[in-house]
This record gives sequence, C-alpha cells and structure tokens, in this order.
Amino acid sequence: MNKRKIGILFPVLLFTTDAYAHSPGKDASVFFKNLQDGDTISTSYKVEFGIKGYGIVPAGTRDKRRHTAGHHHLLVNYPGAPAMDEPLPRSEHCIHFDAGETETILNLPPGKHTLQLLLGDETHEPLEPPLISEKITVTVQD
Repeated sequence: MNKRKIGILFPVLLFTTDAYAHSPGKDASVFFKNLQDGDTISTSYKVEFGIKGYGIVPAGTRDKRRHTAGHHHLLVNYPGAPAMDEPLPRSEHCIHFDAGETETILNLPPGKHTLQLLLGDETHEPLEPPLISEKITVTVQD
C-alpha cells in the first residue's frame, strides 16, 4: 500500500516542480519606476526599472534562484513584437542588463521613442507567461 501511494505522489511532485519553473505568479509585474506614457525627458535620462512578485539575478545564473528570478531587457523602438519562445537578440532595440541592473542612463536623440521592459531567464528567453511592461512613448527634448 505504501508503494502505491508513493507511485501516485511522485509524478505529481515532478509535475508541480516543472510547472512553476520560470513561471511568475499572476501578480508579478515589471514597470518603469520613474517614467510614464507621454513623459518628456532629456537626451540623457536615468531610467529606473521596477519589479514586483519576482526576483532579479544576473544572466546565466544556474542555481535554484533561476526559477524565481530573471534579468531585465529594455526594448527601445522595438520593431514589431519580440519572439517569446527564443532568446532575445542583442541590438540597439533590445538592451540586455546581464548583471542584474535595475537602472540605466538612456541617451536618446530628440524625438518620440517607445520603451518597454521584458524579463528574461538565464538564457535570455522570456518567461512563461511573459513578464512584460506596458509599452510607453516618451518625447526626448534637448
């Protein structure tokens, strides 16, 4: 009888562990702490990233923290939508914060720009479900 109970419980435990790996809770979010849609900023502006309900670790983290944390990617004037099932590309439109940074100095030319945050796992892939902020538009002035 004990063997039967173990046989039934063991697969359930494995499923539960796999189901929550890299899966932020429904209340988790990423956001800009000091920017809102429609803001006007200077050409050199300190942007602060916020996160709630999930952690931040450097890219490549291999210990158990990788299942409950990720690192930021800043999408700047990103063309289209990023693929959610492959590593995020490095480009002028997708800035990686591999060391677990939560702020940066943006140096954008004058004009309108879109900004969005997307959290990635240890291999730069978006989480499932994705932890992505609202896309905002800012105007940069000299």
